[in-house]
Amino acid sequence: LAGMKRAMRQIEDRFNQKFNYPYVFLNDVDFTPEFMTETAAMTHANVSFGKIPHAHWSYPEWINQTYAHECRQRMHKQGVFYALSESYRHMCRFNSGFFFRHELLQDLDYYWRIEPDVEYSCDIDYDPFLFMQRQGIKYGYTIALHEYPETVPTLWSTVKAHIAAAPEFVRHAAGMRWLSADGGATYNGCHFWSNFEIGALSFFRSPEYLAYFDALDRAGGFFYERWGDAPVHAIAAALMLQKHEVHWFEDIGYYHNPWLNCPQGAAARLRCHCDPAKSAVLHYWASCTREWVELPDANATAPIPASTLISLLPSASASQ
Repeated sequence: LAGMKRAMRQIEDRFNQKFNYPYVFLNDVDFTPEFMTETAAMTHANVSFGKIPHAHWSYPEWINQTYAHECRQRMHKQGVFYALSESYRHMCRFNSGFFFRHELLQDLDYYWRIEPDVEYSCDIDYDPFLFMQRQGIKYGYTIALHEYPETVPTLWSTVKAHIAAAPEFVRHAAGMRWLSADGGATYNGCHFWSNFEIGALSFFRSPEYLAYFDALDRAGGFFYERWGDAPVHAIAAALMLQKHEVHWFEDIGYYHNPWLNCPQGAAARLRCHCDPAKSAVLHYWASCTREWVELPDANATAPIPASTLISLLPSASASQ
């Protein structure tokens, strides 16, 4: 609660006191009266509280929970972050495929994800939602990182199997270059860090994204491995959207432990209190941030033929 209030206070002071956008809180259990009263007191905007349907925060029927438990134990021995956490996996699955279906979001066109204990270090004097709408932007980020490979060992092979079955999923040829250094054979781990993201809900509600999520969900990697919503979102955005439809909000100062996005220009220092020298964009692990911006502007607009990627699919024995 305290961490959420701190985040809201910063969002209000830096941005929302000028625009008065509503807040929507979702949880798998009922919110306490204390939580609802104290968060609502942080803003003059409308605040809504919703409960996540059980089917969206539970094991689907095709998941072998005994095997999932064994997988968590094995990952724990490997030292994987959140290896033992079941709730973390439910959260990642929910954010990958269900948050945009909640009834409280049905009348909304865009969303801005806000997490507890994050910091906003720059005044935001314009409306990012209107900016995205006018520019045709579908997804926005501040930091892009390399994923821990031990959390997603079979994610890429599952994605490639989906591409072979539904080649129309890939509409951005250059996006493959951002995701893979070897022509699509392997995944380099690049993903938009999803604890900050501003997006068009129409992107996630599209038939192409829903089919993609369903293919991943059926594969079981949310529970047998530790697939995060960040690489799931990023792979879809990189392959489904054109470069100009994905925007780096370089001008929004944002910190989520341990990474910071801090504008580099001298003018930004007049409205920011972060240290540009500590910005993630200067670190190798966050090199994906600039690499997206550096993709060529001349992008493919037609689906890549299935034959282009089918050859990259591993054999059945190799994918086990």
